[in-house]
Amino acid sequence: MTAEHDRQHTDLIAELFADSRLANEATLAAAGPIIVDVADRILDCCLQGGKMLSCGNGGSAGDAQHFSSELVNRFERERRALAAIALVTESSTITAIANDYGYDYVFVRQIEALGQADDILLAISTSGNSSNIVAAIDAAHEQGMQVVALTGRDGGMIAGRLNDQDLELRAASNSTARIQEMHLLMMHCVCRLIEDRLTDN
Repeated sequence: MTAEHDRQHTDLIAELFADSRLANEATLAAAGPIIVDVADRILDCCLQGGKMLSCGNGGSAGDAQHFSSELVNRFERERRALAAIALVTESSTITAIANDYGYDYVFVRQIEALGQADDILLAISTSGNSSNIVAAIDAAHEQGMQVVALTGRDGGMIAGRLNDQDLELRAASNSTARIQEMHLLMMHCVCRLIEDRLTDN
């Protein structure tokens, strides 16, 4: 590698860090107060006997599983376990539903089986247009569940599917990578706020 090549890579990395910082600041300005509402609502749901169901595709599936594990186990502090199920992990269930009904129903059928009116669905989509996530939101509403949506760009179809009882955390970016970074940061903020409430009482 030449010195010029190394400098180009270093400049690119600096540019990506700068882009992430700008997305971070813009997302904080738009979503900061909503993050507090999301944390309060999720904790109240779990303390009242409800549970979190989470779903997403690709990297967002990883985020759904990540968030669920943080609630069931812990984030940074010792506290009680909270009820959460990631709908992305049961490969036999997912492939059976996809085979019999189609991929748009892989989360719908699980919500119909597991979701109750006291539960919350965490629906994650960087584009806001994932058809199986939109279908999952509709199914959650039919079960009487509230929805917390993690989106990006303009919120896509998901933004139009949410009702007055739902909450949306929208990453202020059009880049999939930046949106995923903001989703993870917002989830970690929610986890920290939940644990602060549990351990401060």
